[in-house]
Amino acid sequence: MIEKDMKISRRQAITAVAGLGLVSCAKNDESETKKSLVSTAPKAGKVDKQSFGKTKDGQAVDLYTLTNSNGASVAIMNYGGVVVSLKVPDRSGALGDVVLGFDTFDPYLTPPPYFGALIGRYGNRIGHARFKLDGVEYKLPKNNGDNCLHGGLRGFDKVIWVAKEATNGGVPAIELNYLSKDGEEGFPGNLNATVTYSWTDAKELKIDYAATTDKDTVVNLTNHSYFNLAGEGSGDILAHEVMIDADRFTPVDKGLIPTGELKPVDGTPFDFRKPTAIGARINADDQQIKFGGGYDHNWVLNHAATTTPLPAARVTDPKTGRVMEVLTTQPGLQFYTGNFLDGKIQGKGGKTYVHRGAFCMETQHFPDSPNKPSFPTTVLKPGQKYQTSTIYRFS
Repeated sequence: MIEKDMKISRRQAITAVAGLGLVSCAKNDESETKKSLVSTAPKAGKVDKQSFGKTKDGQAVDLYTLTNSNGASVAIMNYGGVVVSLKVPDRSGALGDVVLGFDTFDPYLTPPPYFGALIGRYGNRIGHARFKLDGVEYKLPKNNGDNCLHGGLRGFDKVIWVAKEATNGGVPAIELNYLSKDGEEGFPGNLNATVTYSWTDAKELKIDYAATTDKDTVVNLTNHSYFNLAGEGSGDILAHEVMIDADRFTPVDKGLIPTGELKPVDGTPFDFRKPTAIGARINADDQQIKFGGGYDHNWVLNHAATTTPLPAARVTDPKTGRVMEVLTTQPGLQFYTGNFLDGKIQGKGGKTYVHRGAFCMETQHFPDSPNKPSFPTTVLKPGQKYQTSTIYRFS
């Protein structure tokens, strides 16, 4: 009865107001309400382009910022396809940049440790910087001891990609294309690579990789972003909790080249099947930990290569509440804990990037696969299409 009486009272009040000749006020209120509804309606995602600098030979470098309707953003440049910034909210809604990098372009021309870069033609290491394909031996640059790392001296992280906006259905995206010519860094075949970055309202950074070739070759593309979910430059990541859906990993020799074994993680410091702090076992008295100076290994995901991205890993920062999930079509995941960061690099805002101040989760085929016939193949032939997808989802 009280609620009914209140409704009657409101109707009577409106009638009374109308009787006093104040109906125009009601109309104005209705108009203001409509304006309010319009102003609070979700905005579509967008892509903003700005100049970011020039290479030493004068090529223009552009920065593309993808912003979703909630204001979270990711910025990517056409040099090396580098993820320059990635701003997502913490548990209180405050946006923070969670990837290491620089405020300006020039520092990217000195050899930083692949901050945010697209990696190719071959992500990770190829032992002794050589492999055989179709009976022919191909020699690659040795840029990591006796090995070839991340595509050589001038890999995909050090070239200008042709970029264009690819926004589709309100989801901001950019498409990057690069033609790697036959013999570049020692790899055979003209490889036409296309990488598309999409940034959704669900705070998902989706990376779609594609490539074709005119000659038998090997391909293993990935992204090398360094993450710190507490915010880049905020200290080490040892309290971050990690879960990786893998029962096995690929042990390495002292040069970090896989031995060929697929070793169970059970009973080792490499068991992340349950959420575990990165720092819990990173200094364990274990030969593999010593070889990597911490974690710098490939995990064999429990799902094989697929066409739909499936869960691979999850990282949580207890301090900020930020969570990052990794989904991929790839069979492997390189988990790296910033072991070679030494506090000498100054990043955004002059912040120092300390030892183990970030982690990487590089989705991939296994390291040194061209020399390990038992590993999933990385061979791409003419008429075939290399196609993989990875999603970094933040919450």
